[in-house]
Amino acid sequence: MELFDAILTRRSIRKYKPVVISDKLIHKILEAATWAPSAHNAQPWRFLVLRDAEAKCGLAEAMAEKYRIDLTGDGMPLEKCEEMINLSLERFTSAPILVIACLTMTNMNRYPDDKRQEAERTMAVQSVAAAIQNMLLVAHAVGLGACWFCAPLFCPETVKGVLRLPENVEPQALIALGYPDERPNPPPRFPVEEVVHQGYWRSRR
Repeated sequence: MELFDAILTRRSIRKYKPVVISDKLIHKILEAATWAPSAHNAQPWRFLVLRDAEAKCGLAEAMAEKYRIDLTGDGMPLEKCEEMINLSLERFTSAPILVIACLTMTNMNRYPDDKRQEAERTMAVQSVAAAIQNMLLVAHAVGLGACWFCAPLFCPETVKGVLRLPENVEPQALIALGYPDERPNPPPRFPVEEVVHQGYWRSRR
Protein backbone atom coordinates (compact mmCIF):
# COMPACT_ATOMS: atom_id res chain seq x y z
CA MET A 1 0.00 0.00 0.00
CA GLU A 2 1.35 3.42 -0.93
CA LEU A 3 1.91 5.77 2.00
CA PHE A 4 -0.50 8.46 0.81
CA ASP A 5 -3.17 5.84 0.15
CA ALA A 6 -2.69 4.53 3.68
CA ILE A 7 -3.13 8.03 5.08
CA LEU A 8 -6.30 8.67 3.06
CA THR A 9 -7.94 5.29 3.66
CA ARG A 10 -7.09 4.68 7.32
CA ARG A 11 -10.13 4.69 9.61
CA SER A 12 -10.68 4.37 13.34
CA ILE A 13 -11.90 0.78 13.75
CA ARG A 14 -13.80 -0.11 16.91
CA LYS A 15 -15.18 -3.55 16.01
CA TYR A 16 -12.89 -6.53 15.45
CA LYS A 17 -13.10 -10.10 14.31
CA PRO A 18 -12.15 -12.71 16.95
CA VAL A 19 -8.99 -13.62 15.04
CA VAL A 20 -5.56 -13.99 16.65
CA ILE A 21 -2.92 -11.51 15.49
CA SER A 22 0.52 -12.97 14.97
CA ASP A 23 3.45 -11.84 17.10
CA LYS A 24 5.25 -10.98 13.86
CA LEU A 25 2.63 -8.40 12.90
CA ILE A 26 2.56 -6.87 16.38
CA HIS A 27 6.35 -6.61 16.33
CA LYS A 28 6.24 -4.90 12.93
CA ILE A 29 3.72 -2.34 14.16
CA LEU A 30 5.69 -1.60 17.31
CA GLU A 31 8.96 -1.38 15.40
CA ALA A 32 7.35 1.25 13.16
CA ALA A 33 6.43 3.17 16.31
CA THR A 34 10.05 3.23 17.45
CA TRP A 35 11.11 4.87 14.17
CA ALA A 36 8.97 7.95 14.73
CA PRO A 37 10.76 11.29 15.14
CA SER A 38 11.32 12.40 18.72
CA ALA A 39 12.70 15.45 20.48
CA HIS A 40 16.50 15.13 20.93
CA ASN A 41 16.04 11.55 19.70
CA ALA A 42 15.13 10.85 23.32
CA GLN A 43 12.54 8.26 22.22
CA PRO A 44 10.32 8.90 25.26
CA TRP A 45 7.80 6.22 24.33
CA ARG A 46 7.20 2.94 26.12
CA PHE A 47 4.58 0.35 25.16
CA LEU A 48 2.73 -2.30 27.10
CA VAL A 49 0.97 -5.01 25.07
CA LEU A 50 -2.09 -6.74 26.52
CA ARG A 51 -3.22 -9.99 24.90
CA ASP A 52 -4.68 -11.89 27.86
CA ALA A 53 -8.45 -11.57 28.25
CA GLU A 54 -8.22 -11.35 32.03
CA ALA A 55 -5.69 -8.50 31.86
CA LYS A 56 -7.76 -6.58 29.32
CA CYS A 57 -10.91 -7.07 31.36
CA GLY A 58 -9.20 -6.00 34.59
CA LEU A 59 -7.95 -2.78 33.03
CA ALA A 60 -11.25 -2.03 31.29
CA GLU A 61 -13.28 -2.55 34.47
CA ALA A 62 -10.98 -0.37 36.57
CA MET A 63 -11.14 2.41 33.98
CA ALA A 64 -14.92 1.99 33.72
CA GLU A 65 -15.32 2.56 37.45
CA LYS A 66 -13.45 5.86 37.21
CA TYR A 67 -15.50 6.72 34.12
CA ARG A 68 -18.69 6.06 36.11
CA ILE A 69 -17.58 8.45 38.85
CA ASP A 70 -16.83 11.18 36.31
CA LEU A 71 -20.09 10.74 34.40
CA THR A 72 -22.31 10.72 37.46
CA GLY A 73 -20.38 13.72 38.78
CA ASP A 74 -21.28 15.50 35.55
CA GLY A 75 -24.94 14.86 36.31
CA MET A 76 -25.50 12.35 33.51
CA PRO A 77 -28.63 10.19 33.96
CA LEU A 78 -27.78 6.75 35.30
CA GLU A 79 -29.22 4.90 32.30
CA LYS A 80 -27.16 6.92 29.83
CA CYS A 81 -24.12 6.57 32.07
CA GLU A 82 -24.35 2.77 32.10
CA GLU A 83 -24.90 2.71 28.35
CA MET A 84 -21.67 4.60 27.73
CA ILE A 85 -19.72 2.52 30.25
CA ASN A 86 -20.91 -0.77 28.72
CA LEU A 87 -19.95 0.45 25.25
CA SER A 88 -16.48 1.34 26.51
CA LEU A 89 -16.10 -2.05 28.21
CA GLU A 90 -17.18 -3.89 25.07
CA ARG A 91 -14.74 -2.00 22.87
CA PHE A 92 -11.75 -2.60 25.10
CA THR A 93 -12.43 -6.21 26.01
CA SER A 94 -13.35 -7.37 22.50
CA ALA A 95 -10.17 -6.09 20.86
CA PRO A 96 -7.64 -8.92 20.38
CA ILE A 97 -4.79 -6.61 21.37
CA LEU A 98 -4.55 -3.52 23.52
CA VAL A 99 -1.39 -1.44 23.42
CA ILE A 100 -0.87 1.09 26.19
CA ALA A 101 1.32 3.90 24.86
CA CYS A 102 3.27 5.56 27.65
CA LEU A 103 5.63 8.47 28.15
CA THR A 104 8.81 8.71 30.17
CA MET A 105 10.87 11.83 30.75
CA THR A 106 13.95 9.76 31.60
CA ASN A 107 16.00 10.83 28.57
CA MET A 108 14.46 14.26 28.07
CA ASN A 109 16.28 17.46 29.01
CA ARG A 110 15.79 19.04 32.40
CA TYR A 111 15.53 22.78 33.04
CA PRO A 112 15.53 24.84 36.25
CA ASP A 113 12.49 26.89 35.22
CA ASP A 114 8.92 25.61 34.90
CA LYS A 115 8.24 27.23 31.53
CA ARG A 116 11.00 25.40 29.66
CA GLN A 117 10.34 22.18 31.53
CA GLU A 118 6.68 22.33 30.53
CA ALA A 119 7.74 22.80 26.89
CA GLU A 120 10.06 19.81 27.23
CA ARG A 121 7.20 17.65 28.45
CA THR A 122 5.02 18.84 25.58
CA MET A 123 7.80 17.78 23.20
CA ALA A 124 7.77 14.32 24.77
CA VAL A 125 3.97 14.09 24.40
CA GLN A 126 4.28 15.08 20.73
CA SER A 127 6.94 12.42 20.23
CA VAL A 128 4.70 9.70 21.67
CA ALA A 129 1.86 10.90 19.45
CA ALA A 130 4.11 10.59 16.39
CA ALA A 131 4.91 7.01 17.39
CA ILE A 132 1.21 6.21 17.73
CA GLN A 133 0.52 7.61 14.25
CA ASN A 134 3.18 5.29 12.84
CA MET A 135 1.44 2.38 14.55
CA LEU A 136 -1.95 3.28 13.09
CA LEU A 137 -0.63 3.60 9.54
CA VAL A 138 1.36 0.36 9.59
CA ALA A 139 -1.54 -1.51 11.20
CA HIS A 140 -3.77 -0.34 8.35
CA ALA A 141 -1.14 -1.18 5.74
CA VAL A 142 -0.91 -4.81 6.94
CA GLY A 143 -4.69 -5.30 7.02
CA LEU A 144 -5.43 -4.61 10.66
CA GLY A 145 -7.81 -2.10 12.16
CA ALA A 146 -6.90 0.17 15.05
CA CYS A 147 -8.35 2.90 17.20
CA TRP A 148 -6.53 5.47 19.29
CA PHE A 149 -8.30 6.05 22.62
CA CYS A 150 -7.22 8.81 25.03
CA ALA A 151 -9.06 7.28 28.00
CA PRO A 152 -5.88 6.71 30.08
CA LEU A 153 -5.38 10.49 30.29
CA PHE A 154 -8.55 10.72 32.39
CA CYS A 155 -7.50 8.04 34.89
CA PRO A 156 -3.68 7.77 34.80
CA GLU A 157 -3.32 6.61 38.39
CA THR A 158 -5.88 3.87 37.81
CA VAL A 159 -4.02 2.62 34.75
CA LYS A 160 -0.66 2.83 36.52
CA GLY A 161 -2.00 0.85 39.46
CA VAL A 162 -3.64 -1.93 37.46
CA LEU A 163 -0.69 -2.38 35.09
CA ARG A 164 2.00 -1.80 37.76
CA LEU A 165 3.68 0.93 35.76
CA PRO A 166 6.83 2.47 37.26
CA GLU A 167 6.53 5.92 38.80
CA ASN A 168 8.36 7.55 35.88
CA VAL A 169 6.10 6.03 33.21
CA GLU A 170 2.87 7.87 32.33
CA PRO A 171 0.04 6.25 30.33
CA GLN A 172 -0.92 8.45 27.39
CA ALA A 173 -3.20 6.40 25.18
CA LEU A 174 -4.74 3.02 24.54
CA ILE A 175 -4.58 1.59 21.03
CA ALA A 176 -6.98 -1.26 20.21
CA LEU A 177 -5.88 -3.59 17.43
CA GLY A 178 -7.63 -6.35 15.49
CA TYR A 179 -8.85 -7.47 12.10
CA PRO A 180 -11.64 -5.06 11.10
CA ASP A 181 -15.26 -6.10 11.47
CA GLU A 182 -16.67 -2.82 10.19
CA ARG A 183 -16.13 -0.37 7.34
CA PRO A 184 -16.71 3.18 8.59
CA ASN A 185 -17.53 5.89 6.09
CA PRO A 186 -14.86 8.52 5.44
CA PRO A 187 -15.03 11.19 8.16
CA PRO A 188 -15.54 14.81 7.09
CA ARG A 189 -12.40 16.90 6.73
CA PHE A 190 -11.95 20.62 6.40
CA PRO A 191 -10.65 21.60 2.96
CA VAL A 192 -6.94 22.37 2.89
CA GLU A 193 -7.77 25.96 1.94
CA GLU A 194 -9.62 26.42 5.24
CA VAL A 195 -6.79 25.30 7.50
CA VAL A 196 -3.68 26.54 5.68
CA HIS A 197 -2.37 30.10 5.65
CA GLN A 198 0.40 31.30 3.37
CA GLY A 199 2.97 33.71 4.71
CA TYR A 200 1.10 35.74 7.35
CA TRP A 201 -2.02 34.58 9.12
CA ARG A 202 -5.09 36.00 7.44
CA SER A 203 -8.49 35.97 9.07
CA ARG A 204 -11.32 34.36 7.13
CA ARG A 205 -14.93 35.44 7.43
